[in-house]
Formats: sequence, C-alpha cells, structure tokens
Amino acid sequence: MNFKNFVVASGLALASAGASAAADLAWIEGLYNTGEVFFAGEQDTNYAFTVINGTATGTGGYGIVSEGVGFPFNAWSANSAASSWLTPSANAGQSYDPSSDGLYKWSISFDLSGKNLSSASFSGRWWADNQGYVQLNGVTISTGVNLSSPTSFAASSGFVAGMNTLDFFVTNFAQGSGNPTGVRVEFLDSYAVAAVPEPESWALIVAGLAVVGAIARRRIG
Repeated sequence: MNFKNFVVASGLALASAGASAAADLAWIEGLYNTGEVFFAGEQDTNYAFTVINGTATGTGGYGIVSEGVGFPFNAWSANSAASSWLTPSANAGQSYDPSSDGLYKWSISFDLSGKNLSSASFSGRWWADNQGYVQLNGVTISTGVNLSSPTSFAASSGFVAGMNTLDFFVTNFAQGSGNPTGVRVEFLDSYAVAAVPEPESWALIVAGLAVVGAIARRRIG
C-alpha cells in the first residue's frame, strides 16, 4: 500500500471508529436478572424488597437467592443459568399470609443519564407466586403472571432522564399453610443510545474527515 492510500485508509478508519463510538449502542447498565451476580443463599441487592401488606419481612430490605431445590420447586418454574427465584427469606418454602393476601414489591433501578430516552427499550419475562403486575416509573407495563410459566414485559417509552425504577408487584393469596411467595425476572434484551457523542468520539470523526479532506484537496490541486 502506498503512502497516499495508507493515509486515506487511516482517515476512513478513524472516521468509522468515531462514528461507531458515537453510536454507543449498549445494554442498559443496571438491568440484572434476579440472582444473576449472586450465589444461592445471598441477598440480591439489585432488587429492593418492600412489604406493602403481609407477613413476609424480607432480609435487610432485600430478598434471598433461592437454591432451587425442594418445596416449592415442585410447582415453581426451575431456576436456570440465567436467573433464580428470590424469596423473602433463606427458607424458600416458608409460609406467609395465612389469613389475608400479602402484597409485596420487588424493585430494580437503572440510570439513563446522558442517554437518548426515545431510543431506550427493554424486554423480558418474569414469574411470581401468586399474581402481579409490572410498573415502569409508576406506569403499568404488564399484568398477569404465574409461578410455572413466564409472562412477558417490555417498554420502549416512559423513561425519564436520570434514575428509572422498575417495580414488580406480587400478590400472595391468603392460605393457612404451605404458602410461600417469590419472584423471578429475566431481561431478554435492552439498549440505549448516548444523547450526544462523547468529545473523544467527535475528535475521532473530525480527525478522520480532516485527513480525507486534505488528501482530496491535494488530488484536485
């Protein structure tokens, strides 16, 4: 390759690299499957646990990653390599809410600062014992769920600049005994584009185009 061709190729490569960096297509940081980065028996601190009404208390404001064996896993969809059930205590089979329905909220937050909100989206699926709905920033995006097969949820709007919150509300129907509760969440995809290219991305684009322009002017001259 002669020097001129090398310079042109380098300029185009720089411009291409800058454009690629400017696009900044990426998984939304902060969206995790339940139990994704924790071992069985540990608190999943990505999901805050809130008691709205009921006898389950949680563990320090979070749930516990289940081991996935024994009761209630004869009825619950089995844990997988992608996600695990979260339960209010280390004993997944512990019974709650003997006389009235319990209502619990499992929440995960993610930051979209610097992102183009119109480009943001995610989709996933979830399970719960017994029933529930999903809200993004207080707006319901999915209803109906069960413990043995997944229910889909998704959003491509309703995001806010800064911190966003995704809430999974779970109702545990009253039952005298053998009445555990829990939640399991899997994200299938997500992305968001940077609102504006980073300064270094613009620098790469400008540098690449400047080189190409200089070569073009020399050829014309």
